[in-house]
Amino acid sequence: MTNQDPRALSGLKVVEFAHVIAGPLAGTLLADLGADVIHVEDPKSGDPQRQAGPTKDGVHLWWKVSSRNKRSVTVNLRTEEGRELARELAAWADVVICNFRVSTLEKWGLDFRSLNAINPKLVMLQVTGYGVATTKRNSPGFGKVGEAMSGVVNITGFPDGPPVHTGFSHGDSVTGLMGSFAIMAALHRKNTDPDFAGEWIDLALYDGLYRLIEWQVIFYDQLGENPSRMGNQLSAAPAAVINTFQTADKRWMTVTSGTPRSVQNVAALVGEPLENYATSAMQVERRERLDNLLGEWISMHTLHECMAEMIEREVVASPIFAVSDILDDPTYKERESVVEIEDPDLGTVRMQNVFPRLTNHPGQVWRTAPALGEHTDSFFGEVLGRSEQQLAELRTAGTI
Repeated sequence: MTNQDPRALSGLKVVEFAHVIAGPLAGTLLADLGADVIHVEDPKSGDPQRQAGPTKDGVHLWWKVSSRNKRSVTVNLRTEEGRELARELAAWADVVICNFRVSTLEKWGLDFRSLNAINPKLVMLQVTGYGVATTKRNSPGFGKVGEAMSGVVNITGFPDGPPVHTGFSHGDSVTGLMGSFAIMAALHRKNTDPDFAGEWIDLALYDGLYRLIEWQVIFYDQLGENPSRMGNQLSAAPAAVINTFQTADKRWMTVTSGTPRSVQNVAALVGEPLENYATSAMQVERRERLDNLLGEWISMHTLHECMAEMIEREVVASPIFAVSDILDDPTYKERESVVEIEDPDLGTVRMQNVFPRLTNHPGQVWRTAPALGEHTDSFFGEVLGRSEQQLAELRTAGTI
Protein backbone atom coordinates (compact mmCIF):
# COMPACT_ATOMS: atom_id res chain seq x y z
CA MET A 1 0.00 0.00 0.00
CA THR A 2 1.32 3.47 -0.83
CA ASN A 3 0.79 6.68 1.07
CA GLN A 4 -1.44 7.86 -1.80
CA ASP A 5 -4.08 5.28 -0.87
CA PRO A 6 -7.03 7.35 0.45
CA ARG A 7 -8.32 4.68 2.83
CA ALA A 8 -8.04 5.63 6.50
CA LEU A 9 -5.76 2.75 7.56
CA SER A 10 -3.57 2.64 4.48
CA GLY A 11 -0.02 1.77 5.52
CA LEU A 12 -1.01 -0.07 8.70
CA LYS A 13 0.66 -3.50 8.77
CA VAL A 14 -1.16 -6.34 10.52
CA VAL A 15 -0.25 -10.01 10.96
CA GLU A 16 -2.79 -12.59 12.13
CA PHE A 17 -1.71 -15.72 13.94
CA ALA A 18 -5.39 -16.37 14.48
CA HIS A 19 -8.17 -18.45 13.01
CA VAL A 20 -11.95 -18.95 12.91
CA ILE A 21 -13.92 -15.79 13.87
CA ALA A 22 -13.08 -13.48 16.80
CA GLY A 23 -9.44 -12.58 16.11
CA PRO A 24 -9.70 -12.63 12.31
CA LEU A 25 -12.81 -10.42 12.33
CA ALA A 26 -10.80 -7.71 14.09
CA GLY A 27 -8.32 -7.96 11.23
CA THR A 28 -11.02 -7.89 8.57
CA LEU A 29 -12.48 -4.70 10.01
CA LEU A 30 -9.02 -3.12 9.78
CA ALA A 31 -8.50 -4.48 6.27
CA ASP A 32 -11.82 -3.01 5.13
CA LEU A 33 -10.42 0.42 5.99
CA GLY A 34 -7.15 -0.13 4.15
CA ALA A 35 -4.80 -2.00 6.50
CA ASP A 36 -2.47 -4.56 4.90
CA VAL A 37 -3.51 -7.71 6.77
CA ILE A 38 -1.44 -10.89 6.42
CA HIS A 39 -3.41 -13.96 7.47
CA VAL A 40 -1.03 -16.76 8.50
CA GLU A 41 -2.32 -20.30 7.96
CA ASP A 42 -1.07 -23.85 8.27
CA PRO A 43 0.26 -25.07 4.90
CA LYS A 44 -1.80 -28.27 4.95
CA SER A 45 -5.06 -27.55 6.73
CA GLY A 46 -5.42 -23.77 6.54
CA ASP A 47 -7.84 -21.85 8.71
CA PRO A 48 -10.75 -24.10 9.86
CA GLN A 49 -13.09 -21.23 8.98
CA ARG A 50 -12.43 -22.02 5.32
CA GLN A 51 -14.66 -25.08 5.74
CA ALA A 52 -17.45 -23.44 7.78
CA GLY A 53 -21.03 -23.07 6.65
CA PRO A 54 -22.83 -23.93 3.41
CA THR A 55 -21.25 -24.35 0.00
CA LYS A 56 -22.11 -23.69 -3.62
CA ASP A 57 -20.51 -26.06 -6.13
CA GLY A 58 -18.08 -27.09 -3.39
CA VAL A 59 -17.06 -23.49 -2.60
CA HIS A 60 -17.56 -22.37 1.01
CA LEU A 61 -19.40 -19.05 1.08
CA TRP A 62 -18.79 -17.67 4.57
CA TRP A 63 -15.04 -17.61 4.08
CA LYS A 64 -15.37 -15.34 1.05
CA VAL A 65 -16.66 -12.57 3.32
CA SER A 66 -14.92 -13.32 6.62
CA SER A 67 -11.39 -12.97 5.22
CA ARG A 68 -11.98 -10.47 2.44
CA ASN A 69 -9.36 -7.80 1.73
CA LYS A 70 -6.52 -9.89 3.26
CA ARG A 71 -3.43 -11.67 2.00
CA SER A 72 -2.88 -15.33 2.88
CA VAL A 73 0.55 -16.83 3.57
CA THR A 74 1.27 -20.31 4.87
CA VAL A 75 3.70 -21.03 7.69
CA ASN A 76 4.13 -24.22 9.68
CA LEU A 77 4.45 -22.77 13.18
CA ARG A 78 5.25 -26.20 14.60
CA THR A 79 8.75 -25.99 13.12
CA GLU A 80 11.56 -23.76 14.34
CA GLU A 81 12.13 -22.46 10.82
CA GLY A 82 8.44 -21.56 10.60
CA ARG A 83 8.56 -19.78 13.94
CA GLU A 84 11.56 -17.80 12.75
CA LEU A 85 9.50 -16.66 9.77
CA ALA A 86 6.71 -15.73 12.18
CA ARG A 87 9.10 -13.59 14.21
CA GLU A 88 10.18 -11.82 11.01
CA LEU A 89 6.52 -11.13 10.29
CA ALA A 90 6.07 -9.68 13.78
CA ALA A 91 9.14 -7.47 13.31
CA TRP A 92 7.59 -6.13 10.09
CA ALA A 93 4.13 -5.55 11.57
CA ASP A 94 2.54 -2.72 13.50
CA VAL A 95 -0.09 -5.08 14.92
CA VAL A 96 -0.19 -8.80 15.67
CA ILE A 97 -3.50 -10.58 16.30
CA CYS A 98 -3.44 -14.04 17.85
CA ASN A 99 -5.81 -16.53 19.46
CA PHE A 100 -3.69 -19.61 20.07
CA ARG A 101 -3.57 -21.00 23.59
CA VAL A 102 -1.40 -18.96 25.94
CA SER A 103 0.96 -21.83 26.66
CA THR A 104 1.35 -22.56 22.94
CA LEU A 105 2.38 -18.99 22.15
CA GLU A 106 4.84 -19.01 25.05
CA LYS A 107 6.32 -22.35 23.95
CA TRP A 108 6.72 -21.06 20.41
CA GLY A 109 8.24 -17.75 21.49
CA LEU A 110 5.35 -15.85 19.91
CA ASP A 111 3.91 -14.40 23.13
CA PHE A 112 3.87 -10.65 23.66
CA ARG A 113 7.05 -10.46 25.74
CA SER A 114 9.02 -12.37 23.12
CA LEU A 115 7.68 -10.37 20.18
CA ASN A 116 7.93 -7.06 22.01
CA ALA A 117 11.65 -7.72 22.43
CA ILE A 118 11.88 -7.98 18.64
CA ASN A 119 9.51 -5.10 17.89
CA PRO A 120 9.40 -2.63 20.82
CA LYS A 121 6.47 -0.66 19.35
CA LEU A 122 4.31 -3.69 18.63
CA VAL A 123 0.59 -3.70 19.41
CA MET A 124 -0.65 -7.23 20.10
CA LEU A 125 -4.29 -8.32 20.42
CA GLN A 126 -4.51 -11.66 22.21
CA VAL A 127 -7.96 -13.27 22.24
CA THR A 128 -8.58 -16.13 24.69
CA GLY A 129 -11.62 -17.85 26.12
CA TYR A 130 -11.19 -16.62 29.67
CA GLY A 131 -8.33 -14.11 29.80
CA VAL A 132 -4.56 -14.46 29.98
CA ALA A 133 -4.27 -13.73 33.72
CA THR A 134 -6.77 -16.36 34.91
CA THR A 135 -6.44 -19.95 36.06
CA LYS A 136 -8.36 -20.95 32.91
CA ARG A 137 -5.86 -19.20 30.65
CA ASN A 138 -5.18 -22.36 28.63
CA SER A 139 -8.73 -23.71 28.55
CA PRO A 140 -10.33 -23.85 25.11
CA GLY A 141 -13.14 -21.35 24.59
CA PHE A 142 -15.69 -20.57 21.92
CA GLY A 143 -17.98 -17.62 21.36
CA LYS A 144 -21.13 -19.33 22.66
CA VAL A 145 -19.43 -19.91 26.01
CA GLY A 146 -18.50 -16.23 26.06
CA GLU A 147 -22.14 -15.34 25.38
CA ALA A 148 -23.28 -17.55 28.25
CA MET A 149 -20.74 -16.04 30.66
CA SER A 150 -21.50 -12.45 29.65
CA GLY A 151 -25.08 -12.45 30.95
CA VAL A 152 -26.62 -11.82 27.53
CA VAL A 153 -28.08 -15.32 27.10
CA ASN A 154 -29.71 -15.20 30.54
CA ILE A 155 -31.82 -12.20 29.50
CA THR A 156 -32.62 -13.43 25.98
CA GLY A 157 -35.80 -15.41 25.39
CA PHE A 158 -39.29 -15.51 26.87
CA PRO A 159 -39.99 -15.75 30.62
CA ASP A 160 -41.50 -19.23 30.37
CA GLY A 161 -38.84 -20.57 28.01
CA PRO A 162 -35.14 -21.44 28.06
CA PRO A 163 -32.32 -18.91 27.67
CA VAL A 164 -31.66 -18.31 23.96
CA HIS A 165 -28.47 -17.61 22.02
CA THR A 166 -28.76 -15.12 19.17
CA GLY A 167 -28.79 -16.55 15.65
CA PHE A 168 -25.21 -15.65 14.71
CA SER A 169 -21.73 -15.76 16.26
CA HIS A 170 -22.60 -12.97 18.67
CA GLY A 171 -19.78 -13.41 21.18
CA ASP A 172 -17.09 -13.88 18.54
CA SER A 173 -18.30 -10.94 16.47
CA VAL A 174 -18.50 -8.49 19.37
CA THR A 175 -15.05 -9.65 20.47
CA GLY A 176 -13.70 -8.86 16.99
CA LEU A 177 -15.31 -5.44 17.08
CA MET A 178 -14.00 -4.72 20.59
CA GLY A 179 -10.57 -5.96 19.53
CA SER A 180 -10.35 -3.62 16.56
CA PHE A 181 -11.41 -0.71 18.79
CA ALA A 182 -8.70 -1.60 21.32
CA ILE A 183 -6.08 -1.82 18.57
CA MET A 184 -6.96 1.67 17.36
CA ALA A 185 -6.78 3.03 20.92
CA ALA A 186 -3.30 1.54 21.30
CA LEU A 187 -2.19 2.92 17.94
CA HIS A 188 -3.37 6.39 18.94
CA ARG A 189 -1.18 6.13 22.02
CA LYS A 190 1.70 4.94 19.87
CA ASN A 191 1.30 7.95 17.58
CA THR A 192 1.16 10.47 20.44
CA ASP A 193 3.58 9.05 23.03
CA PRO A 194 7.31 9.15 22.19
CA ASP A 195 7.96 6.70 25.02
CA PHE A 196 5.47 4.13 23.75
CA ALA A 197 6.83 0.66 24.50
CA GLY A 198 4.21 -1.51 22.86
CA GLU A 199 0.78 -2.66 24.01
CA TRP A 200 -0.63 -6.04 24.94
CA ILE A 201 -4.42 -6.26 24.65
CA ASP A 202 -5.81 -9.14 26.72
CA LEU A 203 -9.37 -9.79 25.47
CA ALA A 204 -11.56 -12.66 26.68
CA LEU A 205 -14.53 -13.88 24.66
CA TYR A 206 -17.07 -12.68 27.22
CA ASP A 207 -15.58 -9.20 27.78
CA GLY A 208 -17.32 -7.33 24.96
CA LEU A 209 -20.90 -8.47 25.59
CA TYR A 210 -20.43 -8.19 29.35
CA ARG A 211 -19.43 -4.54 28.89
CA LEU A 212 -22.29 -3.76 26.53
CA ILE A 213 -24.99 -4.83 29.02
CA GLU A 214 -23.88 -1.92 31.12
CA TRP A 215 -26.81 -1.86 33.54
CA GLN A 216 -26.85 -5.48 34.68
CA VAL A 217 -24.25 -5.28 37.47
CA ILE A 218 -25.44 -2.04 39.02
CA PHE A 219 -29.06 -3.26 38.95
CA TYR A 220 -28.12 -6.36 40.92
CA ASP A 221 -25.72 -4.47 43.14
CA GLN A 222 -28.33 -1.94 44.20
CA LEU A 223 -31.58 -3.90 43.89
CA GLY A 224 -30.45 -7.46 44.59
CA GLU A 225 -32.32 -8.75 41.55
CA ASN A 226 -31.07 -10.62 38.49
CA PRO A 227 -32.39 -9.11 35.25
CA SER A 228 -34.85 -11.57 33.75
CA ARG A 229 -35.99 -12.66 30.31
CA MET A 230 -38.71 -10.44 28.87
CA GLY A 231 -39.26 -11.92 25.42
CA ASN A 232 -39.07 -9.13 22.84
CA GLN A 233 -39.29 -6.49 25.53
CA LEU A 234 -36.43 -5.29 27.73
CA SER A 235 -35.59 -5.58 31.41
CA ALA A 236 -34.43 -1.97 31.31
CA ALA A 237 -36.87 -0.54 28.79
CA PRO A 238 -36.55 3.24 28.36
CA ALA A 239 -40.28 3.57 27.67
CA ALA A 240 -43.53 1.66 27.66
CA VAL A 241 -43.64 0.14 24.16
CA ILE A 242 -41.07 -2.36 22.91
CA ASN A 243 -42.26 -5.57 21.27
CA THR A 244 -42.78 -7.51 18.06
CA PHE A 245 -46.22 -8.04 16.54
CA GLN A 246 -47.77 -10.05 13.70
CA THR A 247 -49.83 -8.26 11.06
CA ALA A 248 -53.03 -9.38 9.34
CA ASP A 249 -51.00 -10.64 6.37
CA LYS A 250 -48.75 -12.72 8.68
CA ARG A 251 -45.74 -10.43 8.54
CA TRP A 252 -43.79 -9.49 11.63
CA MET A 253 -42.83 -6.01 12.74
CA THR A 254 -41.20 -4.22 15.63
CA VAL A 255 -42.67 -1.18 17.36
CA THR A 256 -40.53 0.67 19.86
CA SER A 257 -40.47 3.82 21.93
CA GLY A 258 -37.71 5.70 23.68
CA THR A 259 -39.38 8.89 24.89
CA PRO A 260 -42.69 9.83 26.57
CA ARG A 261 -43.80 11.53 23.35
CA SER A 262 -43.24 8.40 21.30
CA VAL A 263 -45.42 6.41 23.74
CA GLN A 264 -48.18 8.99 23.37
CA ASN A 265 -47.99 8.58 19.61
CA VAL A 266 -48.70 4.88 20.05
CA ALA A 267 -51.56 5.65 22.42
CA ALA A 268 -53.08 7.98 19.83
CA LEU A 269 -52.74 5.30 17.17
CA VAL A 270 -54.89 2.84 19.13
CA GLY A 271 -57.38 5.46 20.33
CA GLU A 272 -56.30 5.79 23.96
CA PRO A 273 -56.88 9.10 25.82
CA LEU A 274 -53.55 10.94 25.81
CA GLU A 275 -54.14 12.28 29.32
CA ASN A 276 -53.79 8.69 30.58
CA TYR A 277 -50.19 8.67 29.28
CA ALA A 278 -49.12 12.14 30.36
CA THR A 279 -46.17 11.06 32.54
CA SER A 280 -43.58 8.31 32.46
CA ALA A 281 -45.09 6.76 35.59
CA MET A 282 -48.54 6.63 33.97
CA GLN A 283 -47.06 5.09 30.85
CA VAL A 284 -45.31 2.36 32.82
CA GLU A 285 -48.51 1.64 34.76
CA ARG A 286 -50.44 1.13 31.51
CA ARG A 287 -47.65 -0.68 29.64
CA GLU A 288 -49.41 -4.05 29.43
CA ARG A 289 -52.71 -2.48 28.34
CA LEU A 290 -51.06 -0.44 25.62
CA ASP A 291 -49.07 -3.46 24.41
CA ASN A 292 -52.24 -5.55 24.13
CA LEU A 293 -54.17 -2.81 22.34
CA LEU A 294 -51.32 -2.29 19.90
CA GLY A 295 -51.10 -6.01 19.19
CA GLU A 296 -54.82 -6.15 18.45
CA TRP A 297 -54.65 -3.12 16.16
CA ILE A 298 -51.71 -4.49 14.19
CA SER A 299 -53.36 -7.92 13.82
CA MET A 300 -56.23 -6.25 11.94
CA HIS A 301 -54.05 -4.44 9.41
CA THR A 302 -51.58 -5.49 6.75
CA LEU A 303 -47.93 -4.61 7.08
CA HIS A 304 -48.29 -1.94 4.41
CA GLU A 305 -51.28 -0.41 6.20
CA CYS A 306 -49.48 -0.50 9.55
CA MET A 307 -46.37 1.19 8.23
CA ALA A 308 -48.31 3.88 6.36
CA GLU A 309 -50.36 4.82 9.44
CA MET A 310 -47.37 4.67 11.78
CA ILE A 311 -45.26 6.90 9.56
CA GLU A 312 -48.12 9.39 9.48
CA ARG A 313 -48.38 9.37 13.29
CA GLU A 314 -44.60 9.25 13.91
CA VAL A 315 -44.77 5.86 15.58
CA VAL A 316 -41.31 4.29 15.35
CA ALA A 317 -41.64 0.89 13.71
CA SER A 318 -40.06 -1.41 11.16
CA PRO A 319 -40.81 -4.65 9.38
CA ILE A 320 -38.59 -7.46 10.62
CA PHE A 321 -36.27 -7.90 7.68
CA ALA A 322 -35.21 -11.15 6.10
CA VAL A 323 -32.16 -10.96 3.84
CA SER A 324 -34.44 -10.77 0.79
CA ASP A 325 -36.02 -7.66 2.33
CA ILE A 326 -32.59 -6.14 2.94
CA LEU A 327 -31.61 -6.58 -0.69
CA ASP A 328 -34.83 -4.90 -1.88
CA ASP A 329 -34.97 -2.10 0.69
CA PRO A 330 -34.60 1.47 -0.66
CA THR A 331 -32.69 2.72 2.42
CA TYR A 332 -30.09 -0.03 2.05
CA LYS A 333 -29.81 0.91 -1.63
CA GLU A 334 -29.48 4.63 -0.90
CA ARG A 335 -26.64 3.94 1.54
CA GLU A 336 -25.02 1.44 -0.86
CA SER A 337 -24.93 -1.05 1.99
CA VAL A 338 -24.57 -4.02 -0.34
CA VAL A 339 -21.58 -4.31 -2.63
CA GLU A 340 -21.02 -6.51 -5.68
CA ILE A 341 -17.54 -7.90 -6.25
CA GLU A 342 -15.98 -10.45 -8.55
CA ASP A 343 -14.79 -13.73 -7.07
CA PRO A 344 -12.56 -16.18 -8.98
CA ASP A 345 -14.68 -19.17 -7.92
CA LEU A 346 -18.22 -17.79 -7.84
CA GLY A 347 -18.29 -14.90 -10.29
CA THR A 348 -20.18 -11.83 -9.08
CA VAL A 349 -21.13 -12.06 -5.41
CA ARG A 350 -22.95 -9.69 -3.08
CA MET A 351 -21.96 -8.96 0.52
CA GLN A 352 -22.03 -6.19 3.11
CA ASN A 353 -20.21 -3.01 2.20
CA VAL A 354 -17.61 -1.51 4.55
CA PHE A 355 -18.79 -0.26 7.93
CA PRO A 356 -18.28 2.14 9.60
CA ARG A 357 -18.60 4.57 6.70
CA LEU A 358 -15.92 7.27 6.57
CA THR A 359 -16.75 10.16 4.26
CA ASN A 360 -13.28 11.51 3.47
CA HIS A 361 -11.24 8.30 3.80
CA PRO A 362 -13.68 5.48 3.02
CA GLY A 363 -12.89 1.81 3.08
CA GLN A 364 -13.39 -0.54 0.17
CA VAL A 365 -14.10 -4.18 -0.55
CA TRP A 366 -11.33 -4.79 -3.05
CA ARG A 367 -11.26 -8.58 -3.04
CA THR A 368 -12.98 -11.62 -1.59
CA ALA A 369 -11.02 -13.94 0.71
CA PRO A 370 -7.73 -15.27 -0.69
CA ALA A 371 -6.97 -18.86 -1.60
CA LEU A 372 -4.82 -20.76 0.87
CA GLY A 373 -1.26 -19.44 0.65
CA GLU A 374 -2.10 -17.28 -2.36
CA HIS A 375 0.42 -14.61 -1.33
CA THR A 376 3.11 -16.77 0.27
CA ASP A 377 5.71 -16.41 -2.48
CA SER A 378 5.00 -12.78 -3.30
CA PHE A 379 5.02 -11.62 0.32
CA PHE A 380 8.03 -13.58 1.52
CA GLY A 381 9.89 -12.71 -1.65
CA GLU A 382 9.07 -9.01 -1.93
CA VAL A 383 8.78 -8.10 1.76
CA LEU A 384 11.06 -10.53 3.60
CA GLY A 385 13.57 -10.85 0.77
CA ARG A 386 13.50 -14.61 0.21
CA SER A 387 14.86 -15.76 -3.14
CA GLU A 388 13.05 -18.23 -5.38
CA GLN A 389 15.54 -20.91 -4.33
CA GLN A 390 14.97 -20.18 -0.63
CA LEU A 391 11.22 -20.32 -1.12
CA ALA A 392 11.56 -23.65 -2.90
CA GLU A 393 13.65 -24.99 -0.02
CA LEU A 394 11.12 -23.78 2.55
CA ARG A 395 8.34 -25.45 0.60
CA THR A 396 10.26 -28.72 0.28
CA ALA A 397 10.85 -28.71 4.02
CA GLY A 398 7.15 -28.18 4.68
CA THR A 399 7.77 -24.81 6.37
CA ILE A 400 5.48 -22.95 3.98
